[in-house]
Amino acid sequence: MAGIIGESLANLTLPGLKTMGESAILRKIVHVDMDAFYASVEQRDSPELRGRPVVVAWRGNRSVVCAASYEARRYGIRSAMPAVSAQRLCPEAIFIPPDFVRYKAASSAVREIFQRHTDLIEPLSLDEAYLDVTENKMQLPTATRVAKRIREQIREELNLTASAGVAPNKFLAKIASDWKKPNGLFVIQPHEVQSFLLPLPVNRIPGVGQVTESRLKALGIETVGDLYALELSILEDRFGRYGLRLYQLARGIDHNPVEPNRISKSISAEDTFSEDIPLADTEPQIRSLAEKVWKSSHGNARAAKTVVLKLKTKEFRNITRSLTPPAPPSTSDELANIALSLRERVEMGSKQLFRLVGVGLSNFQTAETPESSLFVEEPIESL
Repeated sequence: MAGIIGESLANLTLPGLKTMGESAILRKIVHVDMDAFYASVEQRDSPELRGRPVVVAWRGNRSVVCAASYEARRYGIRSAMPAVSAQRLCPEAIFIPPDFVRYKAASSAVREIFQRHTDLIEPLSLDEAYLDVTENKMQLPTATRVAKRIREQIREELNLTASAGVAPNKFLAKIASDWKKPNGLFVIQPHEVQSFLLPLPVNRIPGVGQVTESRLKALGIETVGDLYALELSILEDRFGRYGLRLYQLARGIDHNPVEPNRISKSISAEDTFSEDIPLADTEPQIRSLAEKVWKSSHGNARAAKTVVLKLKTKEFRNITRSLTPPAPPSTSDELANIALSLRERVEMGSKQLFRLVGVGLSNFQTAETPESSLFVEEPIESL
């Protein structure tokens, strides 16, 4: 057992059961997260980069870090950090411009390995995915064995490493995959959930950012155990619908299934200018971004109801304008024209300069889906 042995969950609803007619079976979820993916692909393909601090980013005052090798991370370099800050932290770092064609090819090869084991795959990005291996194609006896086999195949066939978490649901599997990074495997057995979760800082729960964490601390909540002890009515009073989600996650309950055909809730593209420019000069960038977004959304069976324009001022203030037209845009030009009309709703004066613009589609039309069945208690099996 790789997880932490804990108390019985006799008084809790089990966190990963799905109903099938009159019976119920335990979900077995694997979350696979490639290690420093973009940087690892660069080091794999260029042996001279191995063991050295590699930063995947364009050079320039406005560039941000796309990925950093673990050698670079030792200097404090992280994704989304300004590239100039990364260079200050590690002057000897090797900067490599991103090559998304190669990263997508490597991601597709990883996906092919997943498909040998299950068709229930929910990609989150190029470098991570959830897999439901409750039933697996290789007929391996446990989800732990499936995760081990997948990691072995990725290492042997692609010369890359991946970390994996195994648990009864997606929430726990994602936490577990980060537990022994890089190149690690961590398993949370169903009977270990309580003892694993309760000591964790509350900010390990998805959605608990700095603002929510501060509000929880004002209630004396610093750990998941503190949150567990709080009554549902108090959480709902303070946090609305998210209060129920907090209450459930503190108990390790996550009803969300792996969705193999999940479509992004939004599609967007943005561009940071090499120099700050006035709003009136942003039309070429907006039209170019609209074309990128349109191509990315091509083939999407659901139409996006809402067009979004994002701007960031010279002073780093974010501004968003959105519009839900009577009919969704039907061409790239129509999308661009709607985004440009949103620009007219930004009233900040002609002297205001901007450093970034983005265009997006959101609020996709979707068919009604039935609510997930409630979990019921059944005998526990191993993962």
